[in-house]
Amino acid sequence: MFYAGGVKANVLFFEKKPPRAKGSHNTSKLWVYDLRTGKHFTLKQRPLRRSDLDDFVKVYKPDEPRTAREVTERFKCFDYDELIARDKVNLDITWMKDPALDDADSLLPPEVIAQEIVADLQAALGEFTAIAEALGGETAADADDLPPTETI
Repeated sequence: MFYAGGVKANVLFFEKKPPRAKGSHNTSKLWVYDLRTGKHFTLKQRPLRRSDLDDFVKVYKPDEPRTAREVTERFKCFDYDELIARDKVNLDITWMKDPALDDADSLLPPEVIAQEIVADLQAALGEFTAIAEALGGETAADADDLPPTETI
């Protein structure tokens, strides 16, 4: 579980199967459970507890065949063709809308929002730094060697 603000984590379950013939695929359906929307876990104020996973375990039906699974508000099935058609086959799949975004009274406290913004910006900076390094450009670490810039 990733607790850093702005870090969205997915847990993937794989089953080892023998390889299929070239050109075919083992996965025909992907089940996705959304534990992100409307849930805001933190290390101190709202840590993830086992009880937060009870609904997932119930709908995942670990001791039953996949054919016994049913779609719920948080648990959906996507076909291979739907997934492969996504931009860059992105598996960051969302379909639920966070109710906190509609109700100003249920918004997260400003300090939590600020922490999430900082984490998002730091993650973005890390990604841009990696891109700059891959392109052979200068990074923030090299900035100490650059002349100071003038603030307007």
